[in-house]
Amino acid sequence: MTGKTKSNAVLSSALILAGLAAVCAALVAMTYDLTEERIEDNRQRFLEESLAPMLEGIEYEGKLSDSTVSIAAPHDLPGNDDVTVYRVFADGRPVAAIFSVSARDGYAGIIRLLVGISAEGTVNRVRVLEHRETPGLGDRIESTKSDWMEHFNGRSIGDPSLEDWKIRRDGGEFDQLSGASITSRAVVRAVRETLVYFEANAETVFAAPAGDEA
Repeated sequence: MTGKTKSNAVLSSALILAGLAAVCAALVAMTYDLTEERIEDNRQRFLEESLAPMLEGIEYEGKLSDSTVSIAAPHDLPGNDDVTVYRVFADGRPVAAIFSVSARDGYAGIIRLLVGISAEGTVNRVRVLEHRETPGLGDRIESTKSDWMEHFNGRSIGDPSLEDWKIRRDGGEFDQLSGASITSRAVVRAVRETLVYFEANAETVFAAPAGDEA
């Protein structure tokens, strides 16, 4: 094969590969365009399904993801990241807020929580979003594995008193999970800090325009 023939063969192969790459890129882009809306719909549906149990017994209007505010770090809430708050309304008045917060001091690291608080300042529900706590011990903070989180329902600052928002081992009001006092302590502290923040900032949280920082 002459040098010219070899050069032509290389050029031809390069053009074929370039064409195949362009076709593949176009197919990927087309697939993304076709599925993007479905992916977003599924994401929104999952979010709504995660938030809805936080408001059991509370009547509200609209989608729970429609009215959110972001609380930028640093703040007095649990965790070092920005916090998203889902505000809930009925007849134009606030009825609850759901805080997505992080307990920093779990046994195996950060415990991500949803804390639902009524407009009156009482806990409606607390649920775990993510954790790495020990299976069979700390993982009982999951609502599917025990009812320990139900101890927070209906509680507030004052019920018990602020100084009693601790596990019993520390002289407080709340039972700890057997063998998982560090996990229990972290969750109790996170719920308490969220309640204290809400009590001091509820008016600002509910008044902020949706999507803004409170």
